[in-house]
Amino acid sequence: MSFAFTFHETPLVALPSGALHWPARDLLVVSDLHFGKSARAARHGGAALPPYDTRDTLLRLESDLTTTGASHVICLGDSFDAPEIGAALPEDEQLWITRLQAGRDWTWIEGNHDPGPIGIGGTHLAQRALGPLVFRHIATSTERGEVSGHYHPKARISLRGRTLSRPCFLVDDKRLILPAYGAYTGGLDTGAHALSALMQPNARAILTGPTPCAIPMPR
Repeated sequence: MSFAFTFHETPLVALPSGALHWPARDLLVVSDLHFGKSARAARHGGAALPPYDTRDTLLRLESDLTTTGASHVICLGDSFDAPEIGAALPEDEQLWITRLQAGRDWTWIEGNHDPGPIGIGGTHLAQRALGPLVFRHIATSTERGEVSGHYHPKARISLRGRTLSRPCFLVDDKRLILPAYGAYTGGLDTGAHALSALMQPNARAILTGPTPCAIPMPR
């Protein structure tokens, strides 16, 4: 299942995986893939993570591309966990990315982890405007119709006496923030000041998972 909603008079679809689909533009949008996260952590003595994060992320991305049939892709920055990771990925993973790109208009938006070209094909931009929407990595305080990532938002909800945390989309009248798509990326609680100060009082959280649903943004 998925969750359909309208943002700046644009019909969009939030997918269970955390990807955003714009059917009229044949576009799939994902944010914060963080390819190579486990390899970079191991190289720099960080937390030990299972070395399958890139493959897990690519499997979900391939599935979403197959399901939607999207011929255009925008990755909203931090697609790679460090600027040099693109060239350092195992050859089979680099070829996998190349295969997914074949026949598609593919845009890498620059992020704070990958602020420039990363040695893999596609178009590299600081931001991209399509119709009434602007796609960039980090939300601004003034832009309207803005679609961004960076914050990895997660919402805490109480259900039958248990507290659950789910990655989520955040949307209000001005902006839309996507959850992190990559495996093992962690998240920022929607009650954190960085998000509560950025989002308007009427903001909604669209929870990811098997049955995406919208709730008032927890603060």
